[in-house]
Amino acid sequence: MRERDQLIASISNVPLSILDEEIPIEKYALLNLGVDNSALADIDITNPQICQAYIDQFLEKNKAQVAYGGYLEQRNLYKNNNHFSAVPTTPRNIHLGIDFWATAGTVVTTPLDGKIHSFRNNNTSGNYGPTLILEHKIKDKLLYSLYGHLSLESIEQLYTGKLFRKGEPLARLGTSDINVNYAPHLHFQLIWDLQGYKGDYPGVCALEDLNFYRENCPNPNILLNM
Repeated sequence: MRERDQLIASISNVPLSILDEEIPIEKYALLNLGVDNSALADIDITNPQICQAYIDQFLEKNKAQVAYGGYLEQRNLYKNNNHFSAVPTTPRNIHLGIDFWATAGTVVTTPLDGKIHSFRNNNTSGNYGPTLILEHKIKDKLLYSLYGHLSLESIEQLYTGKLFRKGEPLARLGTSDINVNYAPHLHFQLIWDLQGYKGDYPGVCALEDLNFYRENCPNPNILLNM
């Protein structure tokens, strides 16, 4: 494990909640939305209603309340969306965070102490919708965590520097019309260097850029221990 990843891993050796703490970890089920999932071959997951129906069936089958996964997953979810294919020869389709698919309005909790770095409503089609970024101090290093696809109310009372403690309610999941045409879910991503971004950071990359982003955006599960 890389040195910086070891630093994240040292934070906790037990699972950390990212959604409503009333939902037990046993009710989380690992979901594959990658191109290697043959069950998605004839399903248009770019349609939020169809995607939601697939997730609902998955949750029922697994007796779960939250479907999660997707780190470095290559997906068709972003196909035909100009936000991810501005350069046709190098589409962005590799997911850099973990998604948590749950009911709109579900509470998002703070996984570790932090303060608001920035926030904004990234409301172009295919983007995050309402988004916030927390700044964390881990020993002598800064680590950032991004939360996308939130409700509008989640960013209305925020200000730069506002403190949040581990386990404290942070936000709520937005509906499809607010989170810019996705089934309700949380995009959770860890970032070492924000590269000057505020309230936003790429959550999907092209294959040719994967080596950089894999280093800069470590696997959130190193922290969460799901």
